[in-house]
Amino acid sequence: MGLPSMRPTGWFQVAWSADLDVGDVMALHYFGEDLVAFRDLGGVVRVLDAHCRHLGADLSHGGCVVEGGIQCPLHGWVWGGDGRNVHIPYEQCPVDDRSVRTWAATELNECIYIWHGTKQPDPLWPVPDMYRELNGPVTRHYFRPVGPDEKQFFGGIAVPPQLVVENTVDVQHYRFVHRVPLSPTVIAAASNASTWHAKLAFGGGDPVEVWWYGVGLGFKCEDHGDGRQIVSVCPTPVDDSTIDVFATYWVSEDVDYDDRLAAVKRLLADDIPIWAHQRYQDDPVLAPSEAEDFRHLREWASGFYPSAQPDLRSVTL
Repeated sequence: MGLPSMRPTGWFQVAWSADLDVGDVMALHYFGEDLVAFRDLGGVVRVLDAHCRHLGADLSHGGCVVEGGIQCPLHGWVWGGDGRNVHIPYEQCPVDDRSVRTWAATELNECIYIWHGTKQPDPLWPVPDMYRELNGPVTRHYFRPVGPDEKQFFGGIAVPPQLVVENTVDVQHYRFVHRVPLSPTVIAAASNASTWHAKLAFGGGDPVEVWWYGVGLGFKCEDHGDGRQIVSVCPTPVDDSTIDVFATYWVSEDVDYDDRLAAVKRLLADDIPIWAHQRYQDDPVLAPSEAEDFRHLREWASGFYPSAQPDLRSVTL
């Protein structure tokens, strides 16, 4: 199979909702592309290719939100959230045969996601609503809105997003990286075309549940007896060699909130230095006790990569 592509299909986080107020413009760079995100005057988040189709000015640097869309800083052309030109200040009519590429964007779970699909430009499944998907464990508790303390950003990590996903079934790393006394066991796992769901037992108490929706959007739900904590981990490809990791934390408003939030944030912080120097192994040497879980997860993840293009050098004309 080789190294997993850095262009997988699926939903990927690019910001948090709080990053964009109405009228705000934000520069992004993901999947090797310069992008512009903005919240239009109706409050809807839009994501477009960053460069104006007129003469190539970058809309994310000096562009401003106006009625109808985002205005280019160079000549004032206005591009709508659907990518179409809606106004040229020195012409009677806009151009109707050119548009800026749009990226399907969804705002949910206090996060902003975009859809990426080399061969599937339109979303194949919706972004999961955390409060619906995790209905039982979530709705019994109160969670604070996501603020500066409830999120972490780790940029420029040189691994494919699939390596982050595989961390879930790498049960032995919990002992050596996170210093838990016993490694967990994957006691159940199920998947469909878009979703992988597993339960990990750490001994006594309720199992930890993990959901991955493609290789870019994950949730982990854990019961600590006196409350619940939900962690979202989202690895998003920046280019052909690096990812950014967005982490969002919902810790139920019970006793010792600050201590429990700090403890759960340390887990990902422990993983990041390992990932920063890790190399993905296409054909790893696996112990018998872990091989099946890795195989199942990799088989599922393989469905999110576009099929390889034929090598035209091997075609006889």
